[in-house]
Amino acid sequence: MAESEKVIRYPVIKVRLYPNREQTELLEKTFGSCRYLWNQMLADVQEFYAATDIHYIPTPAKYKRSAPFLAEVDSQALCAVHQNLRKAFMDFFRAPKRYSYPQYKTKKAQKDSFTVYCRAYHRGPSIVLTDDGIRMPKIGCIKAKLHRKPECDWQLRSVTVSKTKSGKYFCSIVFRSEELKAPQIIPTKERTIGLNHSLLHFYVDSEGNSIDVPDSIRRTKGKLVRMQQKLCRMDNGSRNYVEQTQKIRLLQEHIANQRKDFIHKESRRITNAWDAVCVRETDLVKLSQKVKGMNVMGSGFGVFRECLKYKLTRQGKSFIVIDQYTPTAKTCHECGFVYEALTARDREWTCPNCSTTHFREVNAAQNIRDWGLEQFRKQHQETSA
Repeated sequence: MAESEKVIRYPVIKVRLYPNREQTELLEKTFGSCRYLWNQMLADVQEFYAATDIHYIPTPAKYKRSAPFLAEVDSQALCAVHQNLRKAFMDFFRAPKRYSYPQYKTKKAQKDSFTVYCRAYHRGPSIVLTDDGIRMPKIGCIKAKLHRKPECDWQLRSVTVSKTKSGKYFCSIVFRSEELKAPQIIPTKERTIGLNHSLLHFYVDSEGNSIDVPDSIRRTKGKLVRMQQKLCRMDNGSRNYVEQTQKIRLLQEHIANQRKDFIHKESRRITNAWDAVCVRETDLVKLSQKVKGMNVMGSGFGVFRECLKYKLTRQGKSFIVIDQYTPTAKTCHECGFVYEALTARDREWTCPNCSTTHFREVNAAQNIRDWGLEQFRKQHQETSA
């Protein structure tokens, strides 16, 4: 197989860590040192730019004399902080509308994290996976729950250790792999599905099916509401308040895991069943600001689209996105008539031109499918020409 038909991927395996007391202390020191170094570098960058009008990021070695505790943690984690800050500034200067200016880090963040890159030495690599854990510089071998083993040709590149608000430690292991590129599949109307984001359901497809969030997630969210109401009746800072806060954090993580499980299973089911998926480029942030009283961002539809995209691409299938301003709901998919009198509350309407009765969301999904296929044909013809 030719070299041009191969693609480089970076698969990630996320595992749960179970450090002992000494390892926990060293992890906490590393979190704090990385946060301190980031804030000091960012402050010095701003001060140096204000004085000289030159953008300069100092290296971590400059701060080890004034902050001796930085020498107690792995130097690779400190180097990663310098690289991350440099990349954050490069992204901001390249696309300021998309990336925000780097901000200071605080202890009150949702999670603490640091990254260590794998280096090759004459004794062997600096990071090694064992049967029941992972060995890292200075920290030693941390016990981990390895639910999946990497392929034999995967090369370990880096690990990112994180701690959630509930006190759990996780490690995201990044590998590098070279895979054969899947051949491109030309979609047809029979093998293409359109998905329309719905406020009443999770989504409605062009086949007339409506998929809802599982009842288990709804019940868990109801339990979370009751626990938060109970928290409001407690004295802030009391022992019961602290215990209830911990219970709420654990339940929020449980809801997030339930949502991820549903999203990955549903996206895998669609990817295996269809050759192409068409969606509309809906701005969920603006929609959540416009529609009050509905948890638009909490449904996870944005993550669902990203999961569909990379899973379809790996199999050589197409993920087609049409413009968000296309009148998918107001257009009759039978005759193409645009019914401007349609309001947001109308769930069913009849076309004045061809007298066809439409369900609003199913008709929108069918238009998304048809217009997505037409957009793919035009792009394919331009590429082939």
